Amino acid sequence: MTLAPTSFARTYFDWNATAPLRPVAKAAMIAALDLVGNPSSVHAEGRKARALVNEAREAVAALVGAASADVVFMSGATEANATVMAGGWDTIFTSEMEHESVLHAAKASHARIVEIAVGSDGVIDPGTIADEVMCGHQPLGRALITLQHANNETGIVQPVANVAAFARAHGIATHTDAVQTCGRIAVDVDTLGIDYLSLSAHKLGGPKGIGALILRNGAPLPNLLIGGGQERRRRAGTENIPGIAGFAAAAVAAKAEIATIDRQRRLRDHLEHQIRTMTSTATIIGRDVERLPNTTCLALPGCSAETLVIKLDLAGFAVSAGSACSSGKVGSSHVLRAIGVRPDLARAAVRISIGSSTTDDDIARFLSTWTELTRTVAKAA
Repeated sequence: MTLAPTSFARTYFDWNATAPLRPVAKAAMIAALDLVGNPSSVHAEGRKARALVNEAREAVAALVGAASADVVFMSGATEANATVMAGGWDTIFTSEMEHESVLHAAKASHARIVEIAVGSDGVIDPGTIADEVMCGHQPLGRALITLQHANNETGIVQPVANVAAFARAHGIATHTDAVQTCGRIAVDVDTLGIDYLSLSAHKLGGPKGIGALILRNGAPLPNLLIGGGQERRRRAGTENIPGIAGFAAAAVAAKAEIATIDRQRRLRDHLEHQIRTMTSTATIIGRDVERLPNTTCLALPGCSAETLVIKLDLAGFAVSAGSACSSGKVGSSHVLRAIGVRPDLARAAVRISIGSSTTDDDIARFLSTWTELTRTVAKAA
């Protein structure tokens, strides 16, 4: 998306960090600000606010093929992930390439953590989970497998449905962080067969600070926040009415856009083909496996990620290195380390993530800038 110009036009290529707020979401939020009532109140004003929440719950449920009763609104996916990890599990299966909101919450729980090995292609082999379950020397107790649907840094999509089928057959609960896939590829909780699914509004073009946890078939949920009876006594606190309204509007728009996602895939593939043609040393991480159609994780040996991010920023392009949820740091990625990327490549990797308003001209300008940037790097070497 082209943002307001400073001394020159800027182009936004960091949609995996956050998507620009959709006009329909903004309009829905502004309208919701005029609602007076508390949705827990029984008078007419309260009922009107409650009706908005109920309609929004249906819209978010429709995005992921869930029942509206299974949607619990939360402050974001970080809270949703933390809530699931605090579920009193005896064993949690996870991998080092998960988002830090899952990793840190899991490690902070009292559960025994079993690390799942990651293939060199960045994809979990369900067989490795089966080996851990069948050959483990300790009883599992109440067990959970948590597996990110698609990675925010590489875009690599995981075989969540296959893992969930195995888990279900062995009485193990499953959770997926689907923040990056919701609105970008078709996501259906019944097709995936998982028990818990986390999603976030701002990745869809909704507002920041609102998300949801899907509880398929009434999966049990601990109460991290206790107090009133909101969210069917599953998450206390007066509902964020403007945020929920914006979330719902973004969910409806994102669901409609999934049918046109191949346009982003075409732009992404053209970008990658041209970069590899112009720069033979450039590496596209995850190129040979299924990825999000909008994401490129690109490493240029001999140039640090920090340098690339700064140079591209100065040239008018917003890209990221690593996760944008890590206090703005630019450094070595735990995700790339987990999948065995060489340290020199990992330190040189940046993420380009495009979106629904990205144009052919945006890609052409980036490629022109890339040509100049790599020429500068070559001279410096």
